[in-house]
Amino acid sequence: MATMTPPLDAALVQQVLDRFNLAAASPTPDFLAALLEAYAQTVPWESAFRMVKRAQCGGDTAVCPRWPAEFWQDHLQRGGGGTCFESNYAFFSLLRALGFEGYLTINNMGETVGCHTAIVAQLEGLNWLVDAGFPLYAPLLIDPQGTVGRASRWQQYTVRPDGRARYQIERAPHPKPNAFTLIDEPVSDAAYRAAATADYGPNGLFLDRVIINKVVNGRPYRYNAAENRDQMESFSGGRRIEHALDGDPVTAVAAHFQMDAGVLRAALELQASS
Repeated sequence: MATMTPPLDAALVQQVLDRFNLAAASPTPDFLAALLEAYAQTVPWESAFRMVKRAQCGGDTAVCPRWPAEFWQDHLQRGGGGTCFESNYAFFSLLRALGFEGYLTINNMGETVGCHTAIVAQLEGLNWLVDAGFPLYAPLLIDPQGTVGRASRWQQYTVRPDGRARYQIERAPHPKPNAFTLIDEPVSDAAYRAAATADYGPNGLFLDRVIINKVVNGRPYRYNAAENRDQMESFSGGRRIEHALDGDPVTAVAAHFQMDAGVLRAALELQASS
């Protein structure tokens, strides 16, 4: 099933590559891995920008989604990122512009159906799972004939076949080893956009709390304001390390993740009023 997801504008592609400190190259597994690793260290998984955008929409969820041009401009200008529906759509538009082929998928997490997205890139006759919206720190080979493992700088992964077009995606070290169930079936661009729009509706995820994840200075960090506004956590070798924030937490968190402090402050105010 051919995708009709449009590629990112060439000018934005160059700006993103410059931000990643990468040059354009032929679509190969190695270039794909370099793009994904650069993304994890540059673009945060975060809910603040979508919380603020939803508030600005005035209840009209049809105009809420931040499609790729807006997503990447949010990042380039204000350090924004997103959650899986917008992040993977934006990353896939970048891949399309760089000559990669593939398709989008909508997947399950445990008993929750249709809550997580991912990309399948098709290279040299093989399918690779790519997920900027988790994120996964490396592309993972999908083999229907057997289990495949791969190590990244920060985690180890396993792709385990689990029935027709189903794969369990597992990670270690992690207290919850099962990341999600990949449903390896292409989703049309129209269906994906509809699901991304619905994710701003009443059942949308991560619209009531500020969470930020990003690799900073070679280590994964997380800020979860619903748990503790005054600390961050980092992760190393399966250990969680708590970091108390000095002074104004908005200033500290914005500086650490290189995000716009105004957006972060507005999102925290929305969390407090929800």
